[in-house]
Amino acid sequence: MLLTGKRILLGISGSIAAYKAAVLVRGFVKAGAEVQVLMTPAATKFISPLTLATLSKRPVYHSVTDGAGWNNHVELGLWADAFVVAPATASTLAKMATGQSDNMLVATYLSARCPVWFAPAMDLDMWAHPATQANVRTLQGYGNHLIDVAHGELASGLVGAGRLAEPEDIVAVISEALNPPQTLAGRKVLVTAGPTREALDPVRFLTNHSTGKMGIALAKVLAARGAETVLILGPTNQPPPGAGVTTVRVTTAAEMCAAALHHWPTADAAILAAAVADYRPATRADRKLKKGDGELTLRLERTPDIAARLGADKAPHQRLIGFALETDNGPANARRKLTRKNLDAIALNSLRDAGAGFGHDTNRITLLRPQGEPQAFPLASKAVVAGHLVDALESLFEN
Repeated sequence: MLLTGKRILLGISGSIAAYKAAVLVRGFVKAGAEVQVLMTPAATKFISPLTLATLSKRPVYHSVTDGAGWNNHVELGLWADAFVVAPATASTLAKMATGQSDNMLVATYLSARCPVWFAPAMDLDMWAHPATQANVRTLQGYGNHLIDVAHGELASGLVGAGRLAEPEDIVAVISEALNPPQTLAGRKVLVTAGPTREALDPVRFLTNHSTGKMGIALAKVLAARGAETVLILGPTNQPPPGAGVTTVRVTTAAEMCAAALHHWPTADAAILAAAVADYRPATRADRKLKKGDGELTLRLERTPDIAARLGADKAPHQRLIGFALETDNGPANARRKLTRKNLDAIALNSLRDAGAGFGHDTNRITLLRPQGEPQAFPLASKAVVAGHLVDALESLFEN
């Protein structure tokens, strides 16, 4: 069974299409999943919670204000492997997009750490309305996944886009997503992530604002696709990936470079997402530098250029993807870096783009290769951006 052992939250909102939720629950259960149903108050008017509890063999939660709901919405958000909202009405999409936590479904959605899919269902004019489409784009920007509406006869009698996707199609989408094809099985991929720290003295250091989120997202996608994944991670508060990823913790640029050079000869590819300090103090004081009356001048020296070192040692079968975070002249600077460091591709992002760069859960990149036009991607979660970059890596292997 494709979903054996998987835990699925199914959120049902108040649409006439809610009657299909019974078929959807049976489909998930038949595929081997554990299913926990959540309902909005309006959804209970269209299908009985008792019916869904009987099919799922679990109690159905539909009120955040009762004891069970209040105690479980956070726990359930941590329990699930996937959260599927089907049907998702225009109202529920709006609440999810704006964080209006006034029912059990949205409260649990805001607590969920698992991937989220939403399958809209509404009349064609509601679906086409700019407000609805804006909410869909917002949810996708958060990293949620759209299961698109179907075309056909609607409850109003009109014919057009707005029908809930068929339950068997929804089950197939989730099954494929939770069991990604092992397209990178047999490949070893190296990822660098996070900042480096270069000590001035035992107290102070030079660093940057990198959190490591982008590199960690890349490691998770690579491992999910079957790659033997080695993550070289600088100092960060982000939890490292779990099973399937070997995490090597480092602090300085020299340590990151040494770890990268150690693994590079046996790797098939590397994606260099770390924000490595370009300079370090030429000397490190063994005692805390005391504040004096005058100015303090620091002499800095270059740190190892990891991308250039790997690019120089790159074998014909190896692929190397770098990052370029720029504030000005981004395309030109990224193109020079691509050539100078012998990269196969480079992901350009800009601190001038809202929601991109350090500290955000989202990113916007443009992918440049030695030949061809740049490929620009819209602002999206770092998990989605990681998927685009791993797709690009697979394409490089094919070519």
